[in-house]
Amino acid sequence: MKYFKLANSDVTVSQLMLGGMSFGDSSNNMHQWTVDQDTTTEIIKKAFDLGLNTIDTANVYANGTSEEFIGNSLRKLNIPREQITLASKVFFNDGALSATAIHREIDGTLQRLQTDYLDLYIIHRFDYNTPIEETMQALHELVTAGKVRAIGASEMYAYQFHNMQVAAEQNGWTKFSTMQCHYNLLYRESEREMLPVARQYDVLPTPYSPLASGHLTRATWDSQSKRSTTDVIMHSKYDAMKAQDMPIVERVATVAQRLNRPMAEVALAWQWAHGASSPIVGCSSPERVEQAVSATTLQLSDEDIAFMEEPYTAHELVGPLARPGEKTLAGTTAPTK
Repeated sequence: MKYFKLANSDVTVSQLMLGGMSFGDSSNNMHQWTVDQDTTTEIIKKAFDLGLNTIDTANVYANGTSEEFIGNSLRKLNIPREQITLASKVFFNDGALSATAIHREIDGTLQRLQTDYLDLYIIHRFDYNTPIEETMQALHELVTAGKVRAIGASEMYAYQFHNMQVAAEQNGWTKFSTMQCHYNLLYRESEREMLPVARQYDVLPTPYSPLASGHLTRATWDSQSKRSTTDVIMHSKYDAMKAQDMPIVERVATVAQRLNRPMAEVALAWQWAHGASSPIVGCSSPERVEQAVSATTLQLSDEDIAFMEEPYTAHELVGPLARPGEKTLAGTTAPTK
């Protein structure tokens, strides 16, 4: 396991992040496939034992119960706070990224996680209704108050991310250290602008959906898993491009078979072939954690990478919120990760 120190901070993250969207009360949740408290604890223990020290969640995952489950697990496992890196998000809440909302929501997150500070606080989307200076100043205030150690951003247009970094630079505020963008072998639109901008600012990419919601873990498009049969957001993100993307899935399966490694490991290894990053993996069992961590030992050849990438064609944007008046698949209104 490798570890990366985030720019503009003293925070260290592992080269894999454990995704908190898999945790929470499924009866109080838009996702029916989340795991219960005991399983959450088992997964976090396995991750920690294998060196995966970073957990990513959000204030809205499972209506806040994801944060609660993580906090309960860390307390039960008695893991020293300084040995775990905790990340959460703000936006899909009353007031979005207004200063009032940011200061209110961080307190709720800290209470649910049962901690005095957050290592990484991420804005979940771009807020068209709040001046970026208000947002960046509020985030900086959390850092100076000791409630947050570093800040990050998630899905938006690259120019918006750039403008927010410039606002921080011009005012002496804390800059973003991470960019959580939608990125995998089936969706590579971030390569056009977002990833180059992130690298320009020495920002670590933390891709979400690195396994394309399971499509890169099997040779068939659908499965009988609870997530595959109930997750409407997953289907809205990927099904429209099934015909274009299946040739890529088939090539990943071919490489995996030749290397005698699971497809999931091949898909994750592809991420690191493109530079330092910390992809976020959702795990429904300790065994899934072991498989994800095993991917860190796999190094793909240039030929394998080119073979899997060759069929890719341009995709409609999926992730950033659409600009007002814009009609596009980018207009997501609920958290997709």
